[in-house]
Amino acid sequence: MKKLLLTLSIGLGISVLAACSNGDDKDTLVVGASNVPHAEILEEAKPILEEKGIELEIETFQDYVLPNKALANEEIDANYFQHIPYMKSQMEENEKYDFVNAGGIHIEPIGVYSKEYDSLEELPEGAEVIMSNSVADHGRMLSMLESNGVIKLKEGIEKTEATVDDIVENPKNLKFRTDVEAGLLPKVYKNGEGDAVLINTNYAIDAGLDPKKDAIALEGTDSPYVNIIAVNKGDEDKKNIKTLVEVLKSKEIQTFIEKEYEGAVVPVTE
Repeated sequence: MKKLLLTLSIGLGISVLAACSNGDDKDTLVVGASNVPHAEILEEAKPILEEKGIELEIETFQDYVLPNKALANEEIDANYFQHIPYMKSQMEENEKYDFVNAGGIHIEPIGVYSKEYDSLEELPEGAEVIMSNSVADHGRMLSMLESNGVIKLKEGIEKTEATVDDIVENPKNLKFRTDVEAGLLPKVYKNGEGDAVLINTNYAIDAGLDPKKDAIALEGTDSPYVNIIAVNKGDEDKKNIKTLVEVLKSKEIQTFIEKEYEGAVVPVTE
């Protein structure tokens, strides 16, 4: 009996050691992401990363604030939800944030949605345009309206930093409301609030909207607002971070993005 117990004990010990050894063979990489499309894209990359010895864990977030807090606190290794102007604005507001761009992955053209009108040209005099309360997005939204001939911004201004105060021409006398959290914009639109609502594509898709079909105007794909893998400064050269970026920029993942989102999300090729 003692011999049997000893044999079982040794066998169990070997099994445990083998399991530990197998676990140690893989690096665990924890990435924070918005549900759509970021987490979906990461899910597609999971098996490819696994083949390269990296076990990817995805932590999903519903807002634009917590993913950077988690990154700064080293609760996650990287996040994938934001563009460079937003990251820069966050670092200006938070002294403890010291992030860098490890690689640009895709662009989400922002869209204008309306329950009443089929184009920006149809917006009436004094129409209410609702935007998010993220100041980092205001320049992007206003630039899109300017490119569509709806408003004009000050000459020489840095477009990514523009605010409603920088509007110098507003022929339709549009009224801008800028106090809504980005994640609530689809609900605002569905409730019929305002005459036009500018919605970030990730929130639009997550709410069941099709930017290509439902938006009355869509930002061009030459937008500078590339969604990136953000990491704490110094981590951008880590092997697993570099591998993550390489996989996300691979032909396989780019093809997935193109087919899955049909132009509502555009992969970055450079």
